[in-house]
Amino acid sequence: MEILRAENLVKTYGRGDNEVRALDGVSFSVEKGEFIAIIGPSGSGKSTLLHILGGVDQPTGGRVFMDGADIYARNDEQLAIFRRREVGLIYQFYNLIPVLTVTENMTLPVLLDGRKVNEERLEELLDVLGLRGREGHLPNQLSGGQQQRVSIGRALMNAPMVVLADEPTGNLDTKNSQEIVELLKYSNRKYHQTLIVITHDENIALQADRIIALEDGRIIRDERMRR
Repeated sequence: MEILRAENLVKTYGRGDNEVRALDGVSFSVEKGEFIAIIGPSGSGKSTLLHILGGVDQPTGGRVFMDGADIYARNDEQLAIFRRREVGLIYQFYNLIPVLTVTENMTLPVLLDGRKVNEERLEELLDVLGLRGREGHLPNQLSGGQQQRVSIGRALMNAPMVVLADEPTGNLDTKNSQEIVELLKYSNRKYHQTLIVITHDENIALQADRIIALEDGRIIRDERMRR
């Protein structure tokens, strides 16, 4: 079943002679539960694409459909709700709030949404992510790998349909990188969440169900690795 579709996405920055085309007619669809790796050199448009899929940055042209609905047909308030509820965003630099504890960082999107925290889900995520006993720690009391685990927990708290990760292992050593990938794969399997990961790491890409390669804002390869 299709969960996500990008249609002829274009993104330009600047005007006239200074115009830069970050995306140039990108189209593809994603099935529910797929694990997709997006690869390509720096400047190929990977992060721009991820931000557009997640409702963070509007395209210059084209459309994005999530669960059959055009996400950019929504007003700003509806788009903010979409970002909180329907997608989970994970970044390379964690983006944790330094004065909030592990639990507070993980539950922040739920509380900002004015909803009650699902305590059962929180407890499960603390266990799965190996954060039990660190619930009251601040980010500066955690290792890089632990901080990334918190950011994953934050992305998963709202049980989003799609998880989007932008170089989630970029700041981690090999051991921590593989552990983070295993956690994302576990979430993909257990919660049937669609997972789209930007990575420069070939080993991570080869674990995906499908690899999409970008170059100069265009898809140059879309290869299924496994079903």
